[in-house]
Amino acid sequence: MFLLSRLLSRLMKVGTLDVIDADGRTHRFGPGGEPTAILRLHDRTVARDIALDPALRLGESYMDGRIDFGDPGLRAFMDLITLNLGWTDGEPFMRAIAAIRQFGRRLAQFNPIQRAVRNVAHHYDLSDQLYDLFLDPDRQYSCAYFEHPEDSLERAQAQKKRHIAAKLLLQPGQRVIDIGSGWGGLAIYLAQVADVEVTGVTLSREQHKYSNERAQALGLADRVRFEFRDFRLVEEQFDRIVSVGMFEHVGVNHYPAFFRKCRSLLKPDGVGLVHSIGRADGPGHTNAWIRKYIFPGGYSPALSEVIPVVEREALIATDIEILRLHYAQTLERWQQRFAANRDRVAEIYDERFCRMWEFYLVGSEMAFRHGGHMNFQLQFARHQEAVPRTRDYMGEWERAHPIDVPDSAAAAAE
Repeated sequence: MFLLSRLLSRLMKVGTLDVIDADGRTHRFGPGGEPTAILRLHDRTVARDIALDPALRLGESYMDGRIDFGDPGLRAFMDLITLNLGWTDGEPFMRAIAAIRQFGRRLAQFNPIQRAVRNVAHHYDLSDQLYDLFLDPDRQYSCAYFEHPEDSLERAQAQKKRHIAAKLLLQPGQRVIDIGSGWGGLAIYLAQVADVEVTGVTLSREQHKYSNERAQALGLADRVRFEFRDFRLVEEQFDRIVSVGMFEHVGVNHYPAFFRKCRSLLKPDGVGLVHSIGRADGPGHTNAWIRKYIFPGGYSPALSEVIPVVEREALIATDIEILRLHYAQTLERWQQRFAANRDRVAEIYDERFCRMWEFYLVGSEMAFRHGGHMNFQLQFARHQEAVPRTRDYMGEWERAHPIDVPDSAAAAAE
């Protein structure tokens, strides 16, 4: 308990954390008052393990049942810890571990095509039933767009698709490529509302199969198709490029190749948009637990790592929008749905998987609330005149395309 006590004594500047050791003794950290949380240790060695590498071992210890968080639970604990961490990696020892991981990040993010396929399969080729249990029916697995805090998840995800479509300046008959097309919801939406032809490319076999079946069932197979192909192998040109939730899997080594390819795919008067998780706290490294268990090879970049590459690849950043707390609210809604269906998830996988997924969703939410994470939408073009000089066109397009998700029905689905 000595090492963990020393770590927490330095870390805790706000609130109250009670740690109950394996012998039932309570150790209190922090100045007192709200917020409060509990960490309960179930064996005598787990405190040392966590103290030596908290970024990795805290999550692993929870997955293995070596720790719990009593009442008020995991979310309260993660809220308190990340509130105290803020945008830093904590006290000097934690910062030293972070510096080592920062040094090795280029190797961890080296994603040639075959490795990228394995990394995508690790997360996205899980059971279809799992994603149906916590996502909206359209399976939008990225930051929603909450025009109002009380918006339902369904409405917020529909607003996200509309917001992206507004920035693409779509015209009937245009050809669009969706890089990292997920379960096909955005591609189908664009074809339906703007009468465009969309090609989606994905490295997930499950998403590829599901998306094509969905387009076929909707009678859109002549205008929407999905290919199991790395975007680096595509040779055609398109009027529009869109990529949502995929750039986080590219890796900092490959940013020049990504935007160089985007430039070659984009017609001279074309417009592209990348929607990605980002870091408001500057360049960093992927959390060790997230990298090992959730998104191997993944990294959420700072804009300072992206914009210079865009410039060097002769593209023009025509619009940048920062979505700050939208993803925190999205993740909170996913947590609520996951909790409501936890028993069903345990039947598909097991208790350890449930704990892993809980830790992932809660930890991710708190990274957006307290840890310097955000979402950005980067619109780009090859030429200055590809988009209007003001942003008025976005609002005009959105007003012309009202959301058809009834609030009452959507709220009931929550």
